[in-house]
Order: sequence, then structure tokens, then C-alpha cells
Amino acid sequence: MAVVTMPQLGESITEGTIARWLKKVGDPVKKYESLVEVITDKVNAEVPAPVAGVLKEIRVQEGATVTVGTEICVIEESVPATVSSAAPKQSAPSREEQPAHTATAPTRNGGEEAHGRLSPAVRTLADEHGIGDDELGKVQGTGVGGRISKRDLQDYIERRGAGAGKAPAVQAPTAAPRAGDEVIPLSPIRRSIATHMVKSKQTTPHAWTVAEVDMTNVVRFRRSVKESFKQREGVDLTYLPIVIKGVVEQLKDNPRLNASWGEDKILVHHDFNIGIAVSIDDGLVVPVIHQADKLSIAALARATDDLARRARAQKLTLQDVQGGTFTVNNPGTFGNILSYAIINSPEAAILSMEAIVKRPVVLDGDAIAVRSMMNLCLSFDHRVMDGANAARFLQGLRRWLEGVSEQLPLY
Repeated sequence: MAVVTMPQLGESITEGTIARWLKKVGDPVKKYESLVEVITDKVNAEVPAPVAGVLKEIRVQEGATVTVGTEICVIEESVPATVSSAAPKQSAPSREEQPAHTATAPTRNGGEEAHGRLSPAVRTLADEHGIGDDELGKVQGTGVGGRISKRDLQDYIERRGAGAGKAPAVQAPTAAPRAGDEVIPLSPIRRSIATHMVKSKQTTPHAWTVAEVDMTNVVRFRRSVKESFKQREGVDLTYLPIVIKGVVEQLKDNPRLNASWGEDKILVHHDFNIGIAVSIDDGLVVPVIHQADKLSIAALARATDDLARRARAQKLTLQDVQGGTFTVNNPGTFGNILSYAIINSPEAAILSMEAIVKRPVVLDGDAIAVRSMMNLCLSFDHRVMDGANAARFLQGLRRWLEGVSEQLPLY
């Protein structure tokens, strides 16, 4: 028997939702054939079969969200694994004999059985705070089968620190449906996004700042090359790749923004992997342009177009959503002029490009002219950097964009 577990679909992912089983119990499966589609807040991914055989049991049903490492199904191998000749052949236990491993069977927290099912993140957090097996039994698990999630343990630690270790978990206010309300059930991706956003706000001290940028030169440059670029490359030259180019240059000069919080340390990344926020049906995903510092504006335009198309067609791979070090959001396409974005943890900052709006501006010498203005909004992790770091980054980016000329290289 081969047990398949929920994989870790990204470095910051701790759980996934079973979207759709691609095989039924009793179906034959080939090695590496897709078994199940899993959804996280970052990607939809198909989990392959690790061995060839027959799908013997499904332990987590569609729509259920479970933590990384949870057993989701069992495959009876077509070629039995090599065993000692003295060992008697044992039949697989029935579902009734193994309630601790099913998605629906309740378990009690505490005891070796429950503790053995803790995720690595939960085990590490417990060790950091000196929480042993006996005390773990006091933690109310909200996961499948009573499993303790990292959030459950963090809530317990906060209550314990406040002298209320036995107090019930504080529940967030929720609204009850009223007569005439339309009730929309949460899709797996909407639920995953909600969980990730709440976690980011609860664990990351957000700070926010904004800079006003004169984009007149950028607008003029794009207007002069966009038609020939479209004919040559087959994709539109938007403002996004131009801004990303400037972002990468400023991250080189301000490395603290290309970093992550590591509990007792700050991790400064030497790869410049830029996430781009893409709106899809019922959600938002952030595919990543890897090593963006090595790409020209033309290559960045092709990359953003490709990732956006595949994101909306749900064709992103795991590699496409891993390894991001900084995210650029573009709410300006919807006409927004000011945004306060939630940081895409574990990154340390996210930049929002707002709408480019023509308005009168006072220039040097008190002259007034109509200019194309844009706000750049930056949310940042105040543990990793201070306001001065954020301001230097934004002002450097402002100067880079305002200094764009017709000689800006596309390739």
C-alpha cells in the first residue's frame, strides 16, 4: 500500500483544498498520472500518483481543506513492495479500523496519535515556546478531525501569554443572513485567499506609504513604440513591465525590500523574483517572474502576458507561483488612484501601481502644466524595514520613472 499525502505547494503554503478527484476508488492508476486537483491561495495543481496500482481508498473528500502531510488517499500497488519472507502478509485495515487517518473521523488533541499528525510548522512553533505533549492536549484544533493548525497554536500562545490559557478561542465577528440576502458559498480558492490574507494581517505589522510620480515621459515613450512593439512581439506593451524594470533596479539599491522575516533573522534575497497580481474568476493569484533582473523590458512584457493568460486559464504550474521576493500589483487598470495592499507573505513588501491621471501640476518656476500623474503605494513589513528604507525605495523609483526618455532600451 502507498499512502499519498497533501504536498506542500509552495514555501509558505501550510494547507490545501481538495478541488476534484480525477480518479475513483477502484480505478487503475499509472505512476505519475494525475490523481487529484488541489487548490491553494496561489495555484491549482494536480497531484500525481507516486506508484502504479489501483486507487484503494479516498480519505479526504472534495471541498475539504487539510494541512500539508495529511493522508488523502491510498494506492494498492500493482507490484507488491519487497518484504521479508518471514513476515506474514497482512490485509489493509478497513476504514472503521483507522478513524485517526480519515478526513471525517473526529480525534482528540493530545496523546501520541494526535501529536504525530502535527505539521512541521506546528511542531517547530511548539518547540520554540516550550509546549510539550501534555500542554498540546489543551489546544483546541479547528482542522480536519480536530487537527491543530499553526493558527490554533498561535491563538493558544497569545491567550496563554495574556494569562487566559483556558479561555475559549476568540471568534471573529460574522454576519448572519437576513431575509432577501443572496448567500454565496465560498469556493476553495476564495477560502484559501481569505485564510492567507487574515494570516498575513495577523502576523505581519503592516505599514504604508505613497509617492506621487510624473509619468509623462513614460506615457510619451510607450505611445511612440507600442504599435511597432505589438507587431513585432505579438503582445501589448503595458506600463507594468516598464515599472517592473524600474522596481528591480531600485531593489538592487534597497535590498531590505527584497527580503523576508525569519523569526530571529532577516533573509535578504539575492534573486529578484517579481510576483504580479492577476485577477481571475473569484480570486487573485500571484505568478512569479523569476530572475527579473536578467530580463529586458520586452522580455518582461512577454513574461507578464504569458503568466496572466495562463493564470486566467488555470494553467499555472507550481514553479510559476514559487519563490517570489517582491510583488507588484496594478489596480490602476480598474481606475483606482489609491490602494492599501496586503503583503503577500512571506515577502516583505508589495507595490501598487495606481491609475495614470492627467491633472494640472506646478512645475519649477511656478509654471502650471498638465501632466500624467500616478500614485505608487507601498505596503511593507515594519519588522524588516523602517519608513526610511521604504521612502528611499519609492523616491528612487520615482526618479527612475521620471527620467525615462526615448532612448530607454526595450531589449
